Formats: sequence, C-alpha cells, structure tokens
Amino acid sequence: MVPATCPTVVAVRILLADDHPLFRLALAQSVRAVAPAAELAEVATFDEARADLARRADTDLVLLDLDMPGSHGLIGLATLRAEHPAIAVAMVSAHDDATTIRRALAFGAAGYLSKRSSADELAEALRSVLDCRTWLPPTVRDSIASAPAPDDRALAARLASLSPQQMRVLGLVAEGLLNKQIADRLGVQERTVKAHLSAIFERLGVRNRTQAGVLLRSLQPLESS
Repeated sequence: MVPATCPTVVAVRILLADDHPLFRLALAQSVRAVAPAAELAEVATFDEARADLARRADTDLVLLDLDMPGSHGLIGLATLRAEHPAIAVAMVSAHDDATTIRRALAFGAAGYLSKRSSADELAEALRSVLDCRTWLPPTVRDSIASAPAPDDRALAARLASLSPQQMRVLGLVAEGLLNKQIADRLGVQERTVKAHLSAIFERLGVRNRTQAGVLLRSLQPLESS
C-alpha cells in the first residue's frame, strides 16, 4: 500500500462516511473541536463517498464506517486506498475484534476509531490521525500486538494489485450480482466483466466465484459478542 500523505490540520478537508446521521453529527462535533477550520463533507453510502472523492481529490482524510451500505467490510477500505492512495482513510466501527483491526491496518488504514469511545477519547483519536500517528482503541492494543496474524499483508497486496474497475467489479460480486447485472450496472459488455473476473481470480489466487465468496466473507467484521 502506498502511504497516504499526512493531513494539514489548519487546511484539512475531511469526509465523514457513515450511514447513521446521529453518529455523523457526533463525529462532526468532535472534528470541529480538534480542527475548527476543517472543511467537512458528509455521505451516507459508499457510492456517495466514491463520488465525493472523485469530485474532490483535495480531500485529506476519510472517516469510513466499516459497515456502511456498499462498503462490504474491508473491501471499501481497499477500494478507496486503490483509487486514492494519497488520501488517508481511518476506519470507524463498533467492531473491535483483533483480526478485523489488524487487517484494516494491513490494508492501509490510518487508524481504527471505535464507536464505543467517549468524546474525549474520540478527540484524542482524531488528533492522532491528523498528526499522522496510527490510532487504535486502548482496550485492544495489547490483543492486536499479541494476536497471531494470518498473511494479512499478502492479501492486502493482492487486493491493491486490482485496478479501480476491478475493485468495482469485486464489490458487485460481493453484492451477489451476476455477470449480466454487473455489466448493466457498469455500462460495459458482459465479456468485459468476464475478463475482469478472470484477472481478479488470478490475482486473488482463487479459481471461481465460490472461492471468491469465501475470501470476501473473510473481509467482513466478526460479529461482536
């Protein structure tokens, strides 16, 4: 993963990507307390986030909800990092399992902010991310350091090798769309989708949709207990 550039707090543009209006409001208040001069934008779906970033390449930081509609867990993070490697992306989630957090960092997340955080802790997390320091919830730092790690970096590298269009196809596969439906959604011919899928399967080291589905499910957060 190409590291994102560090935001400049005095002239930062931050995109809040979360489908819960009340949490976006709380997040916006925390951001304004830390960076009162920041320009804020808000979206409620992953498609809206991608559209906003396509228009505003000067965005410095995205605060991305792990479970927002269309993001498909960590695929959303991998997609944004592939399309906009210079933009920092920090994940925001109520899930705090070690595997999900570790993979988020391997996929290029600038930090992992817990929705369980207090206002003071959320402000501290935002300061850390804006200062180019990786933030992890204090309650899981030890478990992240000690948990046995699968080959997350190799998986991240395979996902990063996909083109933006291939990442879009992969996201639509995750939604359960068939080739014809994907072609209609993207405005391309079905044979183009098949060509993309062949390249995707080869780069991800899978042979078919079934194996791809297993891989995609592994990128979803574990259910909180």
